[in-house]
Amino acid sequence: MNMLSFLGETPTEALRSAQEKCGEEAIVVSTKKVSSKIDNGKDMYEVTVAIEDDLSNNNSKKSYTKTITTKTQSGDSVKANVYDFKEEINKMQDALNQLQRSIWNPKSQLYDLTIPPEFADMYSLFEENEFDQEMTYTIMKKTIKQLPIALKANPKKVNDFFKLILRRIIPIKHETPLRPHQRKIMMMVGPTGVGKTTTISKLAARYAYKLGQNYKVGIATLDSFRVGAIEQLQAYTNIMRLPLEVVKQPEELSEALLRLKDCNYIFIDTAGSSQYDIDKIEMINEYQKKVEDLPIEKVLVLPANVKQTDLMEIYTSYSRLNIDYLTFTKLDETRSFGNLISFSHKTKKSISYFSVGQNVPDDLIVSDATFLIDCFMNKKCTRR
Repeated sequence: MNMLSFLGETPTEALRSAQEKCGEEAIVVSTKKVSSKIDNGKDMYEVTVAIEDDLSNNNSKKSYTKTITTKTQSGDSVKANVYDFKEEINKMQDALNQLQRSIWNPKSQLYDLTIPPEFADMYSLFEENEFDQEMTYTIMKKTIKQLPIALKANPKKVNDFFKLILRRIIPIKHETPLRPHQRKIMMMVGPTGVGKTTTISKLAARYAYKLGQNYKVGIATLDSFRVGAIEQLQAYTNIMRLPLEVVKQPEELSEALLRLKDCNYIFIDTAGSSQYDIDKIEMINEYQKKVEDLPIEKVLVLPANVKQTDLMEIYTSYSRLNIDYLTFTKLDETRSFGNLISFSHKTKKSISYFSVGQNVPDDLIVSDATFLIDCFMNKKCTRR
């Protein structure tokens, strides 16, 4: 590209001179005043234009130029192409944004991975969902290696491939109907305020009325500490006409379960406690020891709206109860779901249910990898 300058007593005259010499394809780069009549009695203006060495190159720049029309003092119209720097800068900014999204910036320097531009949006989605960084690295590396080159240019194929990988790493406990005369006992444990009692009420309504199997359902509660806990369950069981047993001492649990022996499903509510209050967690263990001859599933109920490190601390404290499965609540109160996927995969504990609101019995979803992946991809929980 050549740069040429032209002088005139007015900007219009200088522009006309440039146009006469270089044609309409010349691109105006700058216009400035170079002398003043205060100094020598005459104003002079300089117009600098750029012209391509090769006309074929000139054609590639047309999208960055715009035509302006100005009038001379005599009233004649003069047209000129002006370089549109704003459009080119916007395109450069878009390219930089894409590059920034593809930069791998892990906390550990052990990782050396460049994210291809085709995976930049998906990589951003993993970060926004607070997905575990080590697992993100592994998944990205595996996808870069295994996804055929021909598919990388297809955003839908890339999206589907990542969904497939996520489906493979999410442990799911599938709901299976009971055989005749079979009985299942589920004990719900977890921190205070996580929604154990509400979840039990949803499960009780589901098995008693929503499946059409006429299952007999009973509930026992060990939570005699929290104000209103028994009253809350009493209200639910009265509405659903289900038996409720209140157990205040470990020795009473076996008798309570014996009274519910005709029930197909028995749900045991427990007192919530901080993961740091080991004494209260051990108290639940005392109840378990009194009925250790019975097959009781221990389900850890966890909130979805906390980070993975908090989930892991809760799990570590409650693992002394020999946890079998996980249930996540408060999915409607978060916009990131990578922590749930990462956590369940790391603990190797299958997910049994999702709670997506406070409505009993509707806001309960039987565990499903597709549902969780959709939440992950859309960054919000969609009720079914």
